[in-house]
Amino acid sequence: MDTTTSLVSQAYANARTAAAPQPKADGAAEGFAKLAGNFMGALQDHEATARAAMTGGADPHALVQALASSQMAVETVATVRDRVVEAYQEILRMPV
Repeated sequence: MDTTTSLVSQAYANARTAAAPQPKADGAAEGFAKLAGNFMGALQDHEATARAAMTGGADPHALVQALASSQMAVETVATVRDRVVEAYQEILRMPV
């Protein structure tokens, strides 16, 4: 029995699987969906904190922190939206 041949074939098989193209973990659409889900989750958490503060279940500091964080999240989403619209408009202005 030739052991070098089996070792070579095993090394080839290992190298072949290591060099095979890996499928993308998530595309642009999935990335945007994940970001939108994170945004909605953050807003729901902040809303729950605001409700708890109004009923006396959370301290005022937590309410202020939740409001500031939700404002930052909304401003970030609006900025990204504006950039996407600007990019789309630039694409439309390109000569064909």
